[in-house]
Amino acid sequence: MAKTHAIRIAEFGGPEKMKWQEIDVPAPAAGELLLRQTACGLNFIDTYHRSGLYPIPLPSGLGLEAAAVVEAVGPGVTEFKPGDRVGYNAGPIGAYAERRVYPAAKVVKLPDGIDDRTAAAMLLRGMTVEYLIRRTFPVQKGQTVLFHAASGGLGLIAGQWLSHLGVTAIGTVGSEEKAKIAREHGYHHVINYRSENFVARVKEITGGKGVPVVYDGVGKDVFMASLDCLSPRGMMVTFGNASGPVPAIEPLLLSQKGSLFLTRPTLVHYTATREELLGSAKALFDVVLSGAVKIPVNQTYPLKDAAQSHQDLEARRTTGSTVLLP
Repeated sequence: MAKTHAIRIAEFGGPEKMKWQEIDVPAPAAGELLLRQTACGLNFIDTYHRSGLYPIPLPSGLGLEAAAVVEAVGPGVTEFKPGDRVGYNAGPIGAYAERRVYPAAKVVKLPDGIDDRTAAAMLLRGMTVEYLIRRTFPVQKGQTVLFHAASGGLGLIAGQWLSHLGVTAIGTVGSEEKAKIAREHGYHHVINYRSENFVARVKEITGGKGVPVVYDGVGKDVFMASLDCLSPRGMMVTFGNASGPVPAIEPLLLSQKGSLFLTRPTLVHYTATREELLGSAKALFDVVLSGAVKIPVNQTYPLKDAAQSHQDLEARRTTGSTVLLP
């Protein structure tokens, strides 16, 4: 059995709970690949797993996303061969590792025009944007939508993709520096929620009508006010909890605020079949390869320093995407 290094946690808590450890790597079993990882994605959900907000069995690795090279294939694997460049964006958790075994059914081949760091920065966020704007609430050209956390890695992909589709995107940010970044990535209107009332600004921008959809990865701090940004029969899409989980609400509230729709989607349910996974990846690769969506990798850290990356992410010191390098 070979050895490798990985980030592990033995208990829930802050970034200091993350340890760089030597671990065993087994040979790939049936349906598995042995991967040598070249770049690992950092995502907010990783902090939820580490803190225990989303409890996972312990001890555990961390991370859901990476680009890698196939080193060996297990019995029955025919779609991949050693040397293939691949990527993935789902469990089993444990992407923060130099090498690992992983199910072949959850892996996609990377096109030649997309390098490993870009792939590791875009698979989870980019395929999340894909299902949000193409399948959860399929946007139409000419619509105006609200997207929170516009300067984050996911928000920057969304701004460009929405603009490419002819949608007017309103984004929220927490600083003037982040507002500038959002504007550079497709947002037509950017609201600094620290200095402006975003509900009033959305109403102003839309002539009092509100928007048909709000995409919210922030959670607690903006959820209730976001409902007031929606037009009648609008959809509230809450897909993340960067500021903490959304409080419980009475269904009657949705009626009172305009017969609203509320959904709490997650990527795993939108890529549950091999066909859906490959279709989502292809849609993302196509817009990136065309140049319509650029993936800004604004921070890199050595993988062994992943704890520092978590500190910076949670303190909102990062913009765009962050990649950990084994």
